[in-house]
Amino acid sequence: MSVSNEAASPAGPSHFRAIVRNPYSVLPNWVYPAFVAVALSAFAVYSIWVVFLNNGGRYGPYLSPFYSPEITLRLGDFLIPPALWVAWAPLAFRGTCYYYRKAYFRSFFWHPRSCAVPEPRNRPGSYRGETGFWALNNLHRYALYAITVQMAFLWYDVAAQFLYRGSFHVGLGSLLMLVNVVCLSGYTFGCHALRHLAGGSQDCFSCNRARFALWKGVTVLNVRHDRWAWVSLFTVVLTDVYIRLLMLGVLPHGTWA
Repeated sequence: MSVSNEAASPAGPSHFRAIVRNPYSVLPNWVYPAFVAVALSAFAVYSIWVVFLNNGGRYGPYLSPFYSPEITLRLGDFLIPPALWVAWAPLAFRGTCYYYRKAYFRSFFWHPRSCAVPEPRNRPGSYRGETGFWALNNLHRYALYAITVQMAFLWYDVAAQFLYRGSFHVGLGSLLMLVNVVCLSGYTFGCHALRHLAGGSQDCFSCNRARFALWKGVTVLNVRHDRWAWVSLFTVVLTDVYIRLLMLGVLPHGTWA
């Protein structure tokens, strides 16, 4: 943060108005939270549509990340939305993610909307930390365990689509699925909770070189955790949209091999 004072003031030289500037951007400090609110809201609406109003996400060798692993369960004649069995894990993981917590507290609740910006005047002192309902964010480590299992299924889906019906297969969907799982891995395995598990509790790194090496590896991803969070969010949507367009017959299914 940088603060400058306006030298000219009708009230005299002792009165100045502080101007708060973001040293990392020339944009107003409301732009970022507004972008986050719009982007997360759009993703939420799209996810609700996919999870509750669609019953499948497979086209040939391709499987949407919203449906991995594939689980089909009926109660009588009613098919429980297959994506419902999957969606809870990424929802819990991203909803309790250290980066997303900062993002949605600033964007949706303005607690506060930016660094060095006070709370809204109509609710002074209303921020009480992550207590009450928000204590659920403490479950982030357990959400990490669940999403790690799902990552194994996603990597399996990528490997399986390369060998479809006994033949080698490569197409645009192959590339999208691979890029998506790489981005998701960068986000998942750069997690703050994983970094702590790897070596954050150690007082002596030289006493355990294996954990120190693991901690450094996670740190490489963790430094850009916010970038991985956003890129992986968009690759999930892009992969699902492509597969869904194939299912609807809007796009032709071309293969490169």
